Amino acid sequence: MTATASNTLPHGRIHNFSAGPSALPLPVLEQIKEEMLHLPGARASVLEISHRSKDFERILGEAEADLRKLLGIGASHQVLFLQGGASQMFATIPMNLASGAKTGYLVTGAWGKKALKEAKAVCAATALWSGEADGFRGVPASGEFASDGDWAYLHYTSNETIQGVQFQSVPESGGAPLVCDMSSDFLSRPVPVERYGLIYAGAQKNLGPAGLTVAVIREELLKRAPASLPEIFKFSTHAENGSLYNTPPTFSIYAAGLVLKWLLETHGSLEAVADYNLAKAALVYDAIDASGGFYKPHANADCRSPMNVTWTLADASLEGEFLKGAEAADLSGLKGHRSVGGMRASLYNAVPRESAEALASFMNDFRKRKG
Repeated sequence: MTATASNTLPHGRIHNFSAGPSALPLPVLEQIKEEMLHLPGARASVLEISHRSKDFERILGEAEADLRKLLGIGASHQVLFLQGGASQMFATIPMNLASGAKTGYLVTGAWGKKALKEAKAVCAATALWSGEADGFRGVPASGEFASDGDWAYLHYTSNETIQGVQFQSVPESGGAPLVCDMSSDFLSRPVPVERYGLIYAGAQKNLGPAGLTVAVIREELLKRAPASLPEIFKFSTHAENGSLYNTPPTFSIYAAGLVLKWLLETHGSLEAVADYNLAKAALVYDAIDASGGFYKPHANADCRSPMNVTWTLADASLEGEFLKGAEAADLSGLKGHRSVGGMRASLYNAVPRESAEALASFMNDFRKRKG
């Protein structure tokens, strides 16, 4: 393949398939560049203004309003802008919600496994279903696990970044509050927020730069935290203070607000975002499926992720040459996680269709030359 990113993307930018931190929309980057020295109305950089200022309160308020509009978040749920990433949430969720009660986990990949490990240090956490024995290639079908309505919550990871598997529907929780780590497919498709007790997501996949974690939590769950829990770790503390109990990740919130406006202006709805993402992913999955076994998908067909496409080469000795050729064609970030091997193409919201087309073209050309 001879085409490079400079032929198809502005400013000679690479085709960025990084799993995270990941691609940001070019219009957002351009606006950040334009406003970096002088945030409109502030006469200073967003990096310099107080989180208590009216300028930042406006940024925070607009970000929440736009997020509520996109996801259809009603008055029953609070929106929190936090720090610490999903990994910190793995511990703070059971600290806030379990209160010594049992919790259930569906473990469909590396991140679900880590969430369960952290929960076990805090409460009686149980894996109701695990795909580890099969290499994390699928998700549980209806009836393959049983949840208990008396449990504190049921936790699952909607999309596993490393293995490339995604839940295509919302699992039944048996009456227990449903808690979901949506870090790698947040805002990529519509979500029935009303069915969840808590949704959380690190921003660095689909929402903005690293440093911000968003939580959407049902109001009634805020009362569960034990009095002995330090205030900084209580979700209720952050809710009562409008996400301003301490200094939040101001720049990350500002950038996320721009991404939210970009989503609304470019796509208008999460239904449209989902259609765009499925079309991009189809280009790469078609290259895999049409390869006659030259490329081998990792995830089962019924739970393939449109966010993280994972595959190996039947002839593993060619993988180094594939990655070297891809880099030469400005296709960056394709090396798979060490636990899976092979390749991974992350096709988050901000990755343009042109990048998926360039990757599919390279894959087809490489197969014809080496197959």
